Amino acid sequence: MYVGTGIFLLVVGAILTWGVSDRLSGVNLPVIGYICMAGGALAILLSLVTSSRRRGGYTATRSTRVDPVSGSRVDEVDVDPS
Repeated sequence: MYVGTGIFLLVVGAILTWGVSDRLSGVNLPVIGYICMAGGALAILLSLVTSSRRRGGYTATRSTRVDPVSGSRVDEVDVDPS
């Protein structure tokens, strides 16, 4: 989900670092660009880490037994999210 935001921050940071040659009093644009690029890289990295963690799926255990009182078959499914 944050991959798009990360790419946007990388692009804006690169433009501020290498594409803008203006000078502003009290503002260092290349440093702001480097900070944006670091934030973009971190957003992409965290997005990839969290999405790989969610792909685990689940584990299901199915068991069948016969109830001794009624004589009917009982099916049980235990689902354990990974």
